[in-house]
Amino acid sequence: MKKSFVLLFCLSMLLTTANTPSKPLEFESNNPGYWQQHVDYKMDITMDVNSFQYTGTQQLVYTNNSPDVLNKVYYHLYFNAFQPGSEMDIRSQTIADPDSRVGDRIGKLQPDEIGYINVSSLKQDGIILNYDVVGTVLKVQLHKPIQPGEKVTFDMIFNGQVPLQIRRSGRDSSEGVALSMTQWYPKLAEYDFEGWHADPYIGREFHGVWGDFDVTINIDKNYVIGGTGYLQNPNEIGHGYETEEVSAPIGNMLSWHFKAPKVHDFSWAADPDFVHDTLQIPDGPMLHFFYKKTLADNYLENWKKLQPKTVELMEFFTEHIGEYPYEQYTILQGGDGGMEYAMCTLITGERKLGSLVGVTAHELAHTWFQFLLATNELKYYWMDEGFTSYISDYAMDAVMGNNEGNPVDRSYKNYIYLATSGKEQPLSTHADRFEYNQAYGISAYSKGAVFLEQLAYVIGEDNLKETLKKYYNDFKFTHPTPNDFIRTAEKVSNLELGWYLTDFTQTTNVIDYGVQAISGNTVILERIGIMPMPLDITITYTDGTTEDYYIPLRMMQGRKPTTATPLSDWAWAYPTYSFLASKPVKSVQIDPKEKMADINKVNNKLEK
Repeated sequence: MKKSFVLLFCLSMLLTTANTPSKPLEFESNNPGYWQQHVDYKMDITMDVNSFQYTGTQQLVYTNNSPDVLNKVYYHLYFNAFQPGSEMDIRSQTIADPDSRVGDRIGKLQPDEIGYINVSSLKQDGIILNYDVVGTVLKVQLHKPIQPGEKVTFDMIFNGQVPLQIRRSGRDSSEGVALSMTQWYPKLAEYDFEGWHADPYIGREFHGVWGDFDVTINIDKNYVIGGTGYLQNPNEIGHGYETEEVSAPIGNMLSWHFKAPKVHDFSWAADPDFVHDTLQIPDGPMLHFFYKKTLADNYLENWKKLQPKTVELMEFFTEHIGEYPYEQYTILQGGDGGMEYAMCTLITGERKLGSLVGVTAHELAHTWFQFLLATNELKYYWMDEGFTSYISDYAMDAVMGNNEGNPVDRSYKNYIYLATSGKEQPLSTHADRFEYNQAYGISAYSKGAVFLEQLAYVIGEDNLKETLKKYYNDFKFTHPTPNDFIRTAEKVSNLELGWYLTDFTQTTNVIDYGVQAISGNTVILERIGIMPMPLDITITYTDGTTEDYYIPLRMMQGRKPTTATPLSDWAWAYPTYSFLASKPVKSVQIDPKEKMADINKVNNKLEK
């Protein structure tokens, strides 16, 4: 981009802003007794684009909605992870299969390439506080305990250095994006019914406090910014309405002022070569796209083609989960792959069209599964990544016209590989405690997706569709847990499902059923694996006709909606089950649609 304010003015017609969203954003939960903390941020930072260092002030108003007296608070200082000898560095160098984006790169960073956040002053209601920095965590001893229902104000002065782009955030990405500013500020840790979540930043994802953000970013006038929140001063920085007069910048800096209501994070990206496009979704939000004009022509063309596809994706998720509640959503070139944030995502941009739409589908779906249904990603990563993978696979199938029989089929294959590899750990394992990165990835993305697809097999597809919508409506803007989801499914289906949540997420028990024998009209089945399931059966008779049967699982205390012939229930403790078919049997097929994650499908069919 030329160092000319004219180009910024030309971009002005591309940005629609709003001071506040027109749709109400509520925090209320339908879960009696539920509470969650609240925090409002007001930050003002100045970025030096030459040194990649920044200074900032932060005023934080914290409301203790818990029933507990708080004697201390914690902040996350995520950029401190990008220093030689950090926990992220050592973990990456000692795990058996390190993330190739990290490897040993942190350990090789020079002083002007590392990341850091330094806090130079912190006050509680005007009183200076003592604090300790332990890696990526700031531990603060309060001057006065925070009582239940009380609000306090924390004032902080801090400075930071943007690390070389290595993982998610940083400067000078592999595609030349100057600033990918995610997890860049001192972020208050979450406190909930389990206590403080002041986890060190070792490699996985995040958990944050709901609140409102008011952020001013002072940066070189040639840089274009996109990210979380609504721009408040478009006519001052050249990104206003087409008919408005643009004010001249003061000196070499522009001040970008954003407000973001009801979010739990604030992220942005900036580059002097960003192209900025917008596209209005009918009766929906404005989409914003920021990508480098220096991309090769084929990539530039793909970014144009991405835009109407993103409209289709947004409409798909709105239809199948629930309404997107903000007035805009932004897709930014940046980061190191794809990563979701509040009201925006950062993705790498040098991709084929299918890959570009695919990563957008996944990260956009995260808006529902984690940024509106804000599960703790360190504990319930499979609800975050798995649910997102499930719905984005179906979205891609629809939007790209793939017409796959089962869009989640690849996830089944990945999960079964892991379940038979000897490397699987339960989904209740903390995200940082996996022995292998591959095991984490398959568990989070694939097994989490199978959890939903297989639940449709257990309770019926229509019941799962209704469950997803009710789950969203009941728990958006909160921090739901696995129990919240499974209880929602129970209410919709009128079935008992605790066994499913327990076996599939808290153990490594596997599903393995087989056809043991056929004798005339008699069929004998066997349960080989520990995990119980109801069974769909298709029988082919000797006369060539077929009939579908359904065997309920006794502990479900009911049966899913089905047109199959119902049989008596199967109690889990019995290793075998026999029944009498209506005619002589030629062959028996367990789970003909392969929606059950049976680890050995060879014994699922027997022909006489």
